[in-house]
Amino acid sequence: MHFSLHPFIFSLLPLFFFLVFLLKWLSITARPPRKNPPPSPQKLPVIGNLHQIGSFPHLSLHSLSQAHGPLMLLHFAAAPVLIASSSAAARDIMKIHDLIFSNRPKSTICEKIMYGAKDVAFSPYGEYWRQMKSICVLQLLSNKRVQSFRDVREEETAHMIEKISGYGSYVVNLSELIVELTGDVVCRVALGRKYGGVGGGEGGGGRRGFKEVLGKFVELLGYFDIGDFAPWLKWVNRVNGVYGRAERLAKELDEFLEGVVEEHEGRERKGGERELDFVDVLLEVQRENVAGMPIHRDSVKALILDVFAAGTDTTSTALEWSMTELLKHPQAMKKLQAEVRRTTQHNQPITEDDLDQMPYLKAVIKETLRLHPPIPLLVPRESTKDVQVMGYDVAAGTRVVVNAWSIGRDPASWAEPEEFRPERFSNGLVDFRGQDFELIPFGAGRRGCPGIQFAAAVDELAIANLVHKFDFALPNGVELDVKEVAGLTVHKKLPLLLVATPWSC
Repeated sequence: MHFSLHPFIFSLLPLFFFLVFLLKWLSITARPPRKNPPPSPQKLPVIGNLHQIGSFPHLSLHSLSQAHGPLMLLHFAAAPVLIASSSAAARDIMKIHDLIFSNRPKSTICEKIMYGAKDVAFSPYGEYWRQMKSICVLQLLSNKRVQSFRDVREEETAHMIEKISGYGSYVVNLSELIVELTGDVVCRVALGRKYGGVGGGEGGGGRRGFKEVLGKFVELLGYFDIGDFAPWLKWVNRVNGVYGRAERLAKELDEFLEGVVEEHEGRERKGGERELDFVDVLLEVQRENVAGMPIHRDSVKALILDVFAAGTDTTSTALEWSMTELLKHPQAMKKLQAEVRRTTQHNQPITEDDLDQMPYLKAVIKETLRLHPPIPLLVPRESTKDVQVMGYDVAAGTRVVVNAWSIGRDPASWAEPEEFRPERFSNGLVDFRGQDFELIPFGAGRRGCPGIQFAAAVDELAIANLVHKFDFALPNGVELDVKEVAGLTVHKKLPLLLVATPWSC
């Protein structure tokens, strides 16, 4: 039997094929676009990439970035974590998409010890954070306020120099004296006087040294809490006692800070003229409702804890590494000493008025912060929306870690990046205040550190006076050790032990 198609059927074939093509095209365009995530190293079930993070996370992440690029996506357990390791990646995150990346991920430990994250550094992005940041920038750390504490910085620096002079030819633990300096400066600026111990008075005593309590505080802030990445593992930190330690420390700090606030309230009732410290300012802001919203007492105490976290450990770390690099590079030390010593008379201490005449000093500090950012992995951020970064798709809710250590040693930004060469900053064009993304030890954007000016003033004054007054040498038979110890801030593993010989012109 012969079978043939009707000619009408042939006339419909083009229409049929057109409809098939149209339906196919509509189905493709209606489908969400295929995601283009950043490169990722191979991950394991359950733990993700946690097995690839060693004792020094900034070094582990740097090594991974060498293989997978300046923007890569890891998974810590089930949580996606974006790692930025170049100035271009940092600029995309902290400038171009700064608003989207201005949130902070939830941290159980921070909530326990920072009054439910009522501070500036760790509170989630929103109206409360904006008000607290405004108080810090306009009330606590404005240029006028920072300058008002100049006498405190100069007095405490002179006190450190006097202590070193008292050692004579004996070995000085410079690391210890630097920690004492920064702690005393911040105590006087924030609380109005020095405290020898939590629960104790001025000088020695107290149930526990203030330095020890602050050390525990900073240590817990830098603790890696697996429960924040895998909620089903929160029991781990209950069993090993970490949450218990955080709760006990929070109680101890709160008792101390409550006593400080009550002491200041008592002084306010008595009246009289005096230089205002940070607690005075915050109580005034609270009383007069300067922020335009009620400021809870816990917010006052949380902001004071922020000042201690940012103003003591990070500042002392930068000072310690600056002196270490100068000892490691005698030519740089001699060049800096020549600059400082021709600025003022032999018997006169360096004052803050002298610092503007010391460009090499500022270059030394920049170079130190490039090689040794105190917090090598900046405080994590979190994306609030889906966004594209450097052409890659990043989902809302992704944690973001910027590796400032890796950026500071990126050969794409720095010639001979492993070398200590302050001269690279001789033109003064690159600074660490958040505008130049190849040097971001204090972060940048909305979440950048508001205390940069204060920290720089302490560091510059201390280093200038140290190298002006003394010639330093290692004790006989001792080699300069530059090993690190990991934490939120990266210190030298061993203290800086030196013999300080007074300079004789």
